[in-house]
Amino acid sequence: MATDAAPPEGTSPTGPVQPTTEAFVAEQSSPEFADLRRSYRSFAFPLTIAFVTWYLLYVLLCNYAGGFMATKVVGNINMALVLGLAQFATTFLIAWLYSRHAASKLDPKAEAIKSRMEADV
Repeated sequence: MATDAAPPEGTSPTGPVQPTTEAFVAEQSSPEFADLRRSYRSFAFPLTIAFVTWYLLYVLLCNYAGGFMATKVVGNINMALVLGLAQFATTFLIAWLYSRHAASKLDPKAEAIKSRMEADV
C-alpha cells in the first residue's frame, strides 16, 4: 500500500545498512557462531534421529506386527490407535522442547551475534 506520509524520523528510507559479505564470512568463522551452531545441532540432530526411528518403528509394527497392533487396550481402542496418537503427542512435545531450547540457548547467542554485526556497520 503506497502512502504519501514521510518515513518516521531517524529511519533510512532504504532500510538499515547491511553488513558486507566479508563481515558475514568473518562472523561465520568466529567461535561464537560455532558455539551457536553446536548448540543447535546438539539438540536438533539427536531428536530428529529419535523421532524418525520412532516413526519407522510405528510403520514397521503396523506392517509386520498386526497381531500386536490389533491388541485391544480399552473397548475398541487398539495399540495401533494408541501408538498413532502418540506420534502426534511426540511431535507437539518436540516442538515445545525446541521452543524452550531456542528461547533459552539459541536466541540469546543469535541476538548477541546480530547486535555485534549491526554495531560494526
